[in-house]
Amino acid sequence: MIVHLVDGTYELFRHFYGLRRFTQGEDPPFGAVAGVLQTVLQMIEQGATHLGVATDHVIESFRNGLWPDYKTSAGVERALLAQFHPLEDALAAMGVAVWPMVELEADDALASAAALASVDRQVEKVCIWTPDKDLAQCVVGDRVVQVERRTGVIRGATAVREKFGVDPERIPDYLALVGDTADGYPGLPGIGKVTAAKLVNRYGPLEDFPAEAFGANRERALLFKDLATLRTTAPLFEKVDALRWRGATVAFPALARRMSAEQLVARSEKIGVPG
Repeated sequence: MIVHLVDGTYELFRHFYGLRRFTQGEDPPFGAVAGVLQTVLQMIEQGATHLGVATDHVIESFRNGLWPDYKTSAGVERALLAQFHPLEDALAAMGVAVWPMVELEADDALASAAALASVDRQVEKVCIWTPDKDLAQCVVGDRVVQVERRTGVIRGATAVREKFGVDPERIPDYLALVGDTADGYPGLPGIGKVTAAKLVNRYGPLEDFPAEAFGANRERALLFKDLATLRTTAPLFEKVDALRWRGATVAFPALARRMSAEQLVARSEKIGVPG
């Protein structure tokens, strides 16, 4: 079987701003939610049988306590924030496994789910659907891969190295040096992508770097690595079969009507559920 893990927060942002191209700035209260449901349902229509969606129930996480400038919900539009929790309810009603994260982030849930699924011998491949460079650290050969929905790129370990210049397991070290503006930490001054890759390939993990490689920034570099390192121990499920889609629940038709997305009910019923 192939396990599909979806970055629900990314998909919600993508559909929210994508929809604005057609609504002239007016935001339907559940427009982005319906868009994400359509995307997930399309995956099922195209043959996905086991899938889960990770969401940020709140934007803030334990990382905000480690670095005060780490990303928060402060810059997120209210019309978008208002759709976070309805998305979780809607996915559950559609019968999809959903993991709303509070102390951890959605990225940590994806990393944890990938770790849990990859040890199951029944799983042929794990596909992590997100463009987030953090998730590149979860890639393992061609068995655990990262998929970018917009471009259609499927990135295994070789492709990760081609893109970033380092192996997947060294992505946290690389990001600690170059920084991640989306997450709110700057990296080390004077170190760009090429230099960072060269240093990591020469010395390995940051802990093995000679002192002169950091100057006075060793502790900060290790802190940024901690921020970039995804946690893989979230107890999301015990068996991969918990991710099997078995059809929408009885609550889905009423919820779909409230979202003005009744067509999703007929589509979900048309698919049928594999035995």
